[in-house]
Amino acid sequence: MRVFYNILFDAFFFLTAPYYFLRMRRRGGWKQGFGERLGRYSTKFKQSITNRDVIWLHAVSVGEVNICVQFIKALTPRLPNLKLVVSTTTSTGMAELRKKLPAEVSKIYYPIDRRSHVRRALATIQPKAVVLVEAEIWPNFLWGLQVRKVPHFLVNTRISDKSFKGYRRFGFVFRSLFAGFTGVGAQSEADAARLKELGCLERTVNVFGSCKFDGANVIRENRTDVQRMLRQLGVPAEAPVIVGGSTHAGEEEILARLAKRLRERHSNLFLILVPRHHERGREVGDALTKLGVRFLFRNEVGNNMEPLEEGRLECLLVNTTGELKFFYEAATAVFVGKSLTAQGGQNPIEPAGLAKPIVFGPHMGNFAEITGKFLANEAAIQVADEQELEEAFDSLVSDPAKRQALGQAAQKVVQQNEGAVEKTVGMILDGMKSDGMVQHF
Repeated sequence: MRVFYNILFDAFFFLTAPYYFLRMRRRGGWKQGFGERLGRYSTKFKQSITNRDVIWLHAVSVGEVNICVQFIKALTPRLPNLKLVVSTTTSTGMAELRKKLPAEVSKIYYPIDRRSHVRRALATIQPKAVVLVEAEIWPNFLWGLQVRKVPHFLVNTRISDKSFKGYRRFGFVFRSLFAGFTGVGAQSEADAARLKELGCLERTVNVFGSCKFDGANVIRENRTDVQRMLRQLGVPAEAPVIVGGSTHAGEEEILARLAKRLRERHSNLFLILVPRHHERGREVGDALTKLGVRFLFRNEVGNNMEPLEEGRLECLLVNTTGELKFFYEAATAVFVGKSLTAQGGQNPIEPAGLAKPIVFGPHMGNFAEITGKFLANEAAIQVADEQELEEAFDSLVSDPAKRQALGQAAQKVVQQNEGAVEKTVGMILDGMKSDGMVQHF
């Protein structure tokens, strides 16, 4: 089985490597730390973990990184003598780790799941425990942990329909991997049931809810003063601001078109677009230009910039990373992306935690449990298409009382579902204690 997997993985890896290399290059910053993806580490990193008991946490990208930061803040005071190492897969995830975590927490890229790369990584780091945020299942890595008898945990786990079908189809590979986890924290009862069906031992599976509810009000350093920025761009203080957060292809054009129509009724309305992938900035900018939208890129806004004339701009296109929450703070109403022209949805919890009225499309499958909580409590608006989205924003901009009621209901849902991080940390500590690694905490 393992030989079969590695033959297939190597074939797939070499076939797809050019595509992923170009993608990494387009995102920028790919050279720094590239060797870490092959299990090769700097002397400085090796020295930082020498003679240290290491806990290795892995977060795929930005969303998982934000959860990982919460775990680290909760774990650090309880395990002061252990060395924390955090890995991520993307350059944007790495940027967030460097921004949000202190220097004593080592940050590395996750190794590609080729047997030689994984063996080299595990032999160098020699983790005493591993924590994987959400369902990040790579066979060679998990087989390596099982062989070394390293306790490993799967946390904040959600199993989508697509992933469930895939894992079940290849159960001859994945059942033993799921069975090897020391502890699993599921987001919902449905996720827990799926995890058990995939092979997780019943005694290891716990339902803690989504850790993303706990991250809604995390205080961020290096704040962006969006209100000052808007005044600099000539946006009046009383102007309604619509923020499209984590948008995907096609959604920016939809928001731009409906914003133009809404300005016929709300003349000073301003639009802020924050694409999920900042490297799409040029592509989105070209689309806005074709629509005749007067816009400015976020990275063109500087402290020394002369204030613009009121009404000159209609839109700010954010082509930077790590600032979405600050733009949410300035929003009159929020659209949650990847829910109208793409499927899966993005996280609605962050704007909800700020008591902002949120609107999303019909495709929120990746956040079905969370979306259900908001809709059941009349704490969000779900629309089917562009027309309904325009009607929703028109009603919110026109009715301050409706905005306030929707935003407060959303914030209440967040507050009622907090606590998953603490429960998950307790599971990790218990698992490490039963394994004999932690004696006192």
